[in-house]
Amino acid sequence: MSKKIYELVDKLPKGGITVMALKSLDKFVPGQWDNLVGFDHTIKTVTGETDPAMVQAIGERAITLFNDKGEGYQRALWLYQSVDSASGMLGTAALANRLGQDTFLGFLKNITPKPEKAQTIDLSVKLVTEVVAFCHINGIPGDSLGDFLKSLGDYSGESIMRMAALVSFDGVIPLGAEFSSKVLSSIKGMSPSDLDNNRTFKGVKDAIPGDNSKGKLAFITESFESTQGWMDKFVAEKGITQGGVVDGLSRFIEGSQSKLDYLGAFLDISAKYYEHTGVQTLARRLIERSFAEL
Repeated sequence: MSKKIYELVDKLPKGGITVMALKSLDKFVPGQWDNLVGFDHTIKTVTGETDPAMVQAIGERAITLFNDKGEGYQRALWLYQSVDSASGMLGTAALANRLGQDTFLGFLKNITPKPEKAQTIDLSVKLVTEVVAFCHINGIPGDSLGDFLKSLGDYSGESIMRMAALVSFDGVIPLGAEFSSKVLSSIKGMSPSDLDNNRTFKGVKDAIPGDNSKGKLAFITESFESTQGWMDKFVAEKGITQGGVVDGLSRFIEGSQSKLDYLGAFLDISAKYYEHTGVQTLARRLIERSFAEL
């Protein structure tokens, strides 16, 4: 990896579109997410340690674990980064340069809403990325769907925030509250060539279990079908609605309430929530393991 884990945690943004978008979901998962930035600060927060020598020892052990190619941490990071990168349909930098100059409406001529099929594949591939990254982090085979499903009920912190963002930004906003049934129906009607033509799938396809696109489509379908019940229950229990999500976003994205078709595309481009919370998840798991081993 070109960057070290401590550099990634140190350089996580404290503000901006990604952080504001995630914070807008706090009303659905209150108190779950603390935007931990800074490697030493994260170590102290996760472990409760304040002794400088112990903090350094934990950090060094975490760095060693991350750098070990025999572990799955680097692969998980690549997945989090790649799925965000592939999902963005336009250059983030070009949009970011205009954030201080125009309202959200000024971006619309540069953004095209994704077709429902593309949105369906994006959501499904992101979900599978979560499954595979979870397996890499925990040192288990990448197709261990059962282990992922068992763990999903215990998700908290940045991990549950990532799932909240997934169902809200990639599901509820573009497809409505009944997104899961729409997505599953659409996936079951797809062919392997539909995946092969999708940018998000192509970005991470080598990591998805399956000998070929047909096998990968089968795993994607199984993963979504197995997780559908959890997603539906999560949306219902947390009271996540299209209006509620958009209301939270409208505080910093002007015009979002009247341009739902474009809002999902804008978030794909500008809110890199998978990488942001993924780095935080990796840091937490590395620190927890290092602390336990010392």
